[in-house]
Amino acid sequence: MNWDDVRFFLAVHRAGTLRGAAEQLYVDQTTVGRRLNALEKTLGSKLFLKSSNGWILTAGARKILSLAEEIERLSVSFERRVAGDDDRLEGEVHVTTTDSLAVDFVLPAIERIQHIYPDIRVSLTTTTRLLDLGRREADIAVRTIRPEQPDLIVRKLASSDVGLFATQKYIDNFGIPESGSGFEGHRIALYQPGITRSQDDLLAGETRHKGRVVAELDSSMMLTTFIRAGLALGELPDYLTKKYRELIRLWPERARKNPYEVWLVMHQDLAHTARVRAVMTTLADEFNA
Repeated sequence: MNWDDVRFFLAVHRAGTLRGAAEQLYVDQTTVGRRLNALEKTLGSKLFLKSSNGWILTAGARKILSLAEEIERLSVSFERRVAGDDDRLEGEVHVTTTDSLAVDFVLPAIERIQHIYPDIRVSLTTTTRLLDLGRREADIAVRTIRPEQPDLIVRKLASSDVGLFATQKYIDNFGIPESGSGFEGHRIALYQPGITRSQDDLLAGETRHKGRVVAELDSSMMLTTFIRAGLALGELPDYLTKKYRELIRLWPERARKNPYEVWLVMHQDLAHTARVRAVMTTLADEFNA
């Protein structure tokens, strides 16, 4: 049995489709199907059934799911501990973050890394999906949500108020909202559901039930771009005013209850890997600067 086939089995289970599994594993869909068929042939059992909701586990597959996850955990732990003793400042480091943080902070850090550590290659993934460091989907994560897993090293990089923002173009067209008006007569831009845990029915502490939501965006960069274009008002972290002078903070004395926080995360098994620590330190320095 090829134990690596277990990785393909788990990817199909988590993605629900061959295409989704292929995207997670960075291979083509045909390869996923071939490896899955090989595993089913070896086990002599069908593992998935196709349904309108995607590929679902058979009863037999559900019995081996926990064992497959344990095999994955041990395999990843083995790889991390071997890598953890690597004192060479060379090789690949996989970083994951959001598109906005990538542009504002991570890309400048990568430029410094290329200059200081020319043999380190940074692989960057920008996504709102929280990649699993435990399964080594990434080596380092720069996140706006603090993870709770006990085997991760977590460092707070930044904290910023989240206020209500618009542009002069927007104000000329729609005015400044009045406190207590519920944003009546105003256009609002928000995140799509599920993108952030911080969004609710309030903007800077004010209910928005009378406002008109004109856009729901899937990333912080797109939300910022939409507001900067004068198409709506919305909540943004205050640090952006230093970068985009056209942003005007409305009601500056009021902010969202939960601030915008940035966390640097890595697995503890990689704490002594020289190339990972070098990238982590450079990222932290960029935020401090």
